[in-house]
Amino acid sequence: MLYFIHLLVSITKMAKNTFLDENFLLQNDFSRTLYHDYAKELPIIDYHNHLSPKDICENRQFNDISEAWLEGDHYKWRAMRTYGVNERYITGDANGREKLGKWAETVPYTLRNPLYHWSHLELQRYFGIHELLTPENADKIYEDTKGQLQQSSHTTLGLLHMANVESVCTTDDPIDDLSYHIAFAKQGNALRALPTFRPDKAFAVEDPKSYNAYITQLSAVSGIAIVSYDTLLEALENRMDYFHETGCRLSDHGLGELPFFKLGRYNVATLFERLREHKVLDPQEVEYFKFVTLQFLSKGYHKRGWVQQFHLGAIRNNNKRLLKQCGPDTGFDSIGDYRQAEGLSGYLNALDSTDQLGKTILYNLNPSLNEVFATMAGNFNDGSVSKGKVQYGAAWWFLDQKDGMEKHLNTLSSLGMLSCFVGMLTDSRSFLSFPRHEYFRRILCNLIGNDVAKGELPNDEKWLGKIVGDICYTNAKGYFDF
Repeated sequence: MLYFIHLLVSITKMAKNTFLDENFLLQNDFSRTLYHDYAKELPIIDYHNHLSPKDICENRQFNDISEAWLEGDHYKWRAMRTYGVNERYITGDANGREKLGKWAETVPYTLRNPLYHWSHLELQRYFGIHELLTPENADKIYEDTKGQLQQSSHTTLGLLHMANVESVCTTDDPIDDLSYHIAFAKQGNALRALPTFRPDKAFAVEDPKSYNAYITQLSAVSGIAIVSYDTLLEALENRMDYFHETGCRLSDHGLGELPFFKLGRYNVATLFERLREHKVLDPQEVEYFKFVTLQFLSKGYHKRGWVQQFHLGAIRNNNKRLLKQCGPDTGFDSIGDYRQAEGLSGYLNALDSTDQLGKTILYNLNPSLNEVFATMAGNFNDGSVSKGKVQYGAAWWFLDQKDGMEKHLNTLSSLGMLSCFVGMLTDSRSFLSFPRHEYFRRILCNLIGNDVAKGELPNDEKWLGKIVGDICYTNAKGYFDF
């Protein structure tokens, strides 16, 4: 009996010593070699995120870790709500120390959720804190991190430099003046901070009142009187030109599913006139308007050599009561169950039929559709672009955790070409989120290393190391024109 007690104590100590150590998630020697020698030190190209251009340009200094860590992070907010934390300590008026305290209460109970790994990686990488966050040490961690956040090393630019970030592409509405991007470019920093064209509101016609308010703003910023559908397209063309001049080379769209119709089913000019009269369109008319407008935009992206991104499958703003209290993008979205295959096929084929399908990244939120997305991407690769003109994009949102990443990588490997993949992104509003790239790199290296250990891939370090480097950095460097 005494032997088994000692054995249990030894195992417990070993677990404590190996959790989040340098070989975290790396289960064999080959995996460790791939990560430490070929992936770990590579720069990061974060080609899709929701970072604040203002915070980047002004090199924001955070007052405390709650500002840097919890502000805007709806992943953490969802976990805190699930644990029973009052909204005052999440998006409310509680002070930073109180908010961190409530997050510290929650963290131990996020075990097996990626937040448990991410949170502790973030404490390690940015603050050198290797303790596990608990209510007992929350005050000490609050003070330790607050002191570090007052240093120049921990401003927004300092944090990005610490994470070895080479480029970030923010997410920006066509009406944005991009003044912070322009000002930042003039500062002469090594970091590149570029805009991404996100025109969702230009075809969000479900609510005519909100849509007309947006059209008024778009008209003002473009200098074009939007009095018809044709002038709407002129205004969007104007904004694409402006974004291009400012360094934009990507667009992005968040949709439940891609719409597809045969042209001529409705008169889109008439639909626009009705919208301007504040008349509500029926669901099919709404989708047709989106399809025609998106096709115009996609052809504009192709003309400019941009990469277009489609984030598909989220059902948003499910909790209407809390949506009114907290606003959109605050943690009330989930995986939707949309039919994707026919719309994807029709939409992409309509562009390809006139050779106006540009570089495209397709992101899937429903894991049951992984194979649909992977095979659909392969349908439209035509050899015109080196390494994957149409990409099956990184495991996204609810899927950017260990299980989701492994499923994505396995599907891409089986039905596409993993070696051509452009790699990971943060999709985050937090400047502390870049260990997600490390998390991905460790998972990728472990996946390949395990194949070598099982005899399913040859033990060729240089060859597999190069492929790992390509996926983590080089492929993205070649794919994006910036």
